Amino acid sequence: MALTARRAELLEELAASLRATHPGLTIHCLPCDLASETERAALPGRCAALGFTPDLLINNAGLGEYGTFHEADWPRLSQVLAVNITALTHLTHLFVPLLKTHRASGILNVSSLAGETPIPDFAVYAASKAYVTRLTEALRIEFRPFGIEVTALCPGPSPTAFGQTAQRPGEHLPTAEFARKSPAHVVSAGLRALAAGRPDAFPGAIVWWTSRLLRLLPAPFLRLILSRRPRQARPLSP
Repeated sequence: MALTARRAELLEELAASLRATHPGLTIHCLPCDLASETERAALPGRCAALGFTPDLLINNAGLGEYGTFHEADWPRLSQVLAVNITALTHLTHLFVPLLKTHRASGILNVSSLAGETPIPDFAVYAASKAYVTRLTEALRIEFRPFGIEVTALCPGPSPTAFGQTAQRPGEHLPTAEFARKSPAHVVSAGLRALAAGRPDAFPGAIVWWTSRLLRLLPAPFLRLILSRRPRQARPLSP
């Protein structure tokens, strides 16, 4: 197993926790700034140098930015796009040749329930996750002849650090607490869906039914609902 993220100390903490739970598990920590194309491009070679050929790619890294679009800092929006879209696409492209060397392999792309609908004040994040879900659907078809399963994991709210990093100072990211599922539940649902060859996973009954409703609602009705959801929006200055 190889873990990669920007902060080496957090990788080591996670690796230590996994080793304690699963003695004998081999874990390689590969610190990498996934927003950097150069650092991403080096990852397959770093795996090869360790004698490690992955048969499962989990694209889990993601960033959010909650607040009005016109008040957002462009560097932050650019980072969201770089990690949620560019990095995920690039990593998939980089690792497919390695995945093809196995008789059976898989890709689990972490999307979001947010990808099912345009969300005011969360516009770039929701759009980026719509990209992830649609890319996953297309790659399922392309990669099937290679024995590579591809699944989109689309969770609702979960108690992680995502909310703290997505919200701006002085603002609060509204969440549907009644739909929350633990990270362990979300991970388990995603891996089960991948193993079963399903195209997506929406962990929890509320999230699953919400996803189905969103796909059935006429666009004008959906716009009306979204225009009345709790928001932090402020009008443009004259």
